[in-house]
Amino acid sequence: MDFERFIFYVFAAILIFAAARVITVRNPVHAALHLVLAFFTCSALWLLLEAEFLAITLVLVYVGAVMVLFLFVVMMLDINTSPLREGFIRYLPLGLGVAALIVMEMYLVVRARNFGVDSVTIPARHPEGYSNVREIGSVLYTDYVYPFEIASVILLVAIIAAIALTMRKRPETKSQNPAEQVAVKARDRVRVVEMKAEEKQ
Repeated sequence: MDFERFIFYVFAAILIFAAARVITVRNPVHAALHLVLAFFTCSALWLLLEAEFLAITLVLVYVGAVMVLFLFVVMMLDINTSPLREGFIRYLPLGLGVAALIVMEMYLVVRARNFGVDSVTIPARHPEGYSNVREIGSVLYTDYVYPFEIASVILLVAIIAAIALTMRKRPETKSQNPAEQVAVKARDRVRVVEMKAEEKQ
């Protein structure tokens, strides 16, 4: 066994352990942290496959943004998990059935001819100066330019819809108009009132 295959098995074992802990740990903060570990080990596996762009994207987008948001939400909500576990036994048969179905599907995929043990080989090394970022960009903006543009338009529509749904006017909310605040003059805000002095009895 060469060193690269040994590193692959180490990261694969860590990934399986972290994924198992995500669904078995009781504390939601610990589950989110194990998911961060799973993302890091998955990006390490992509580095072994010379997919540096996907590995860095996974770390920056999911670990750097999505999981940090999850952690903040979980820690600020302070969710009481004891009521969530009350119906565990009631839904256990359904969960075991779904788990058995997923395991059977994974077995059918893994034992297929294209995914058998005999076909597992280390991909050939690319020559010096090869950049998978350049290759992804050339394929993305030539062969798949129309699907890429359609996906970008759909995301833009989703962003506009989210802003329109959250920015609607509510009569009970208070808001400020910076233009009116800047246009206000001192004489409009300050009023000098003359009062006669009163003698103390």
